[in-house]
Parts: sequence; structure tokens; C-alpha cells
Amino acid sequence: MTAYGHMPGEAIECLSIAVELHKQEVIDDRGNVTIRVGFKIGGGIDQDPTQAPFKYPDAGVYITNVEPGSPAETAGLRKHDKILQVNGADFTMMTHDRAVKFIKQSNVLHMLVARADLPPVSLH
Repeated sequence: MTAYGHMPGEAIECLSIAVELHKQEVIDDRGNVTIRVGFKIGGGIDQDPTQAPFKYPDAGVYITNVEPGSPAETAGLRKHDKILQVNGADFTMMTHDRAVKFIKQSNVLHMLVARADLPPVSLH
């Protein structure tokens, strides 16, 4: 089973990209310190992929936007990357809200992502 079209709970064999993302402290317009990650996500096992603005092939968690100049862009994340793991947690079995909360927990994110334009894994 590849990363795309994957059913939650099934094993995946695919190439993945290891990404280390360091969040950035910024001061907003009101003078408050906020932590910037620079990407938005969509999907999750509780979401219907047929109702999403992007037609992803499964209920995985996908990156739907990467802000230019952000920590996400610097780390190499791209729009439409599928998040497989963050800090060791399996994102193929995660709801949308839980994924958002998990991403907010740590200042450094060690991520594994699948990218559609990577060549398929050869098992031979």
C-alpha cells in the first residue's frame, strides 16, 4: 500500500521525507509574542476527503498551504505533502483537531511526509 489512497490502520510502504521544522517566535501587530509554523493542514480520519477543497485520495492529514518565508518553507515542506508522522506520532490515524493540537505542542517538529512527485518504492 502506498501513502496515497491509504486506509487508516493498514501498513504503508513508501518513500518519505524527513523534515525538521523549528517554529519561529514573532511579535504580532498588538505586540504579543506568537509562535509561527507557516503551514495549514486539512484532512484527518474524521473528515470526508470528497468534501475537501483539494481532492485528496484518502482521509490523511495534508499540508494545504505553505506561507512564503515561513519556517515550513525553510524546512522544505510543500503544499499537498501528506503528513505521516510528527515527533513519532502516527498522523495516518489522527483526527483533524487532534493533528492541529499535536502540531501546536512542540517548538520543534520532526516530521515524515510523503510527496506525490516522489518515485514509487520498488520492492525488487
